[in-house]
Amino acid sequence: MSTPATVLTPSTESASEALRSLYTALAAGDVAGVTARLHPDVVVVEPHELPYGGIHQGRDAFLHNVLGVMMSHAAVTLETFELYEGADGATGVLHGTLTAHTSGEQLPLHMVEVHRITDGRSTRMEIYLENPAALAAFYRRNPAPASA
Repeated sequence: MSTPATVLTPSTESASEALRSLYTALAAGDVAGVTARLHPDVVVVEPHELPYGGIHQGRDAFLHNVLGVMMSHAAVTLETFELYEGADGATGVLHGTLTAHTSGEQLPLHMVEVHRITDGRSTRMEIYLENPAALAAFYRRNPAPASA
């Protein structure tokens, strides 16, 4: 029987390796892989200008209130990321594109995420966008499609 991909090995894994695993899962649309890399009580801090801006407590809140809102408006393509190891975590510099579901409009996305990593899981994420006002305007121009 093979070992599931989401099994963590925190004793041998660096913070940047854990973050690489999270971003790889995100790029692949692997929600289970993303979930495995988030502590159940993760704190996520997003720019207040965004529809999902503010502080979100817990993995489920992140998946529903942040990732769910983003993906309801647009397809997210993570094109490249760079990782930097820190004293108690890792930092990711991400570049990608959002493509609105309703209009097809594309918006380049450039951001820095500072993650505190414990036992292979992100316990705190602070998100910094190159231009949060442009992203907020993108969401206003491209509302999420109505559910069928």
